[in-house]
Amino acid sequence: MTYRLSDFGSFHVGGRKVVVRDQPTRMMSYTPASPPTEKDPNGIYWIDQAYVQYFIPEDSADRLPIIFLHGGGLTGVTWETTPDGRPGWLQLFLKWGYPVYVVDQPERGRAGFSVVPNTWDGEPMSRAAEEAWTLFRFGDADGFDRRTNYPGCDFPVNALEAFIKQAVPRWTTTRPIHIAAFADVIDRIGPCTVICHSQGGDTAHPVVTARPEIVRNVVALEPSGFAPDPIADPLKGQRYLYVYGDFIDRHPMWRQLDQPARSSAERLRSAGAEVDWWSLSDHGLPGQSHMLMMDRSSAKTAALVRDWIAKGRA
Repeated sequence: MTYRLSDFGSFHVGGRKVVVRDQPTRMMSYTPASPPTEKDPNGIYWIDQAYVQYFIPEDSADRLPIIFLHGGGLTGVTWETTPDGRPGWLQLFLKWGYPVYVVDQPERGRAGFSVVPNTWDGEPMSRAAEEAWTLFRFGDADGFDRRTNYPGCDFPVNALEAFIKQAVPRWTTTRPIHIAAFADVIDRIGPCTVICHSQGGDTAHPVVTARPEIVRNVVALEPSGFAPDPIADPLKGQRYLYVYGDFIDRHPMWRQLDQPARSSAERLRSAGAEVDWWSLSDHGLPGQSHMLMMDRSSAKTAALVRDWIAKGRA
């Protein structure tokens, strides 16, 4: 895949300063070969920031930037390359001439997480491969050991281990931090299209509905969070696309999220937004899993999304 860039780079945005005082020092070695050194934990730390990596293709001035926001227990790696080695949505949208910004939310990936005591409530959690197999609708639990996925499922199960290696620890108590950091991301980048996935929908919805003049298009890929109720600002001219794969009825969480998602779409319409709702099987792409940007038909799904964006203020 070939494209020419006029710029690329990265930045951190948002966050807050934490000052640690009155903690004891201790002796430690930074590497096995280094002598013991006194470690003083007191001082200034920065936490709660997001990390953003950006790529600007040549001749992209007429296209709104795409901001990619990952889901729970994942990072911006979601968009880079599929687990079985095909181009990810990052590469595809660059090839199509869109500036691309890929976010790592606080406590994920290169945004880093805090070891300062009492800064975040609760403890981090990780997702086991078996949980991902059923939650992301690759197959039933009894098919995990044999890697027998749902009939027609488009996820490349031969690359399951490569996908599981992308998982990182996450907190379940940091939603306000995620929302604040993503608002800082949007405000720094300016007019844009947001493509969010899963938990990223929970982060994105309260941010984008508060910025209808900045965020022109929102693509919510199987979100697990929705538009606020009530919506504070009129959304005339803002466009939303909800995208779903198959096998929704195979997992109780996704069955229970269906009605809240549809209610969210109605709230957005009532506030003046244009809203489309897609089941990919109705668009000639059956068998898509929750990780539809990684399924074998991911490039076709991305092309459908690209065409939908192009019909609006793109």
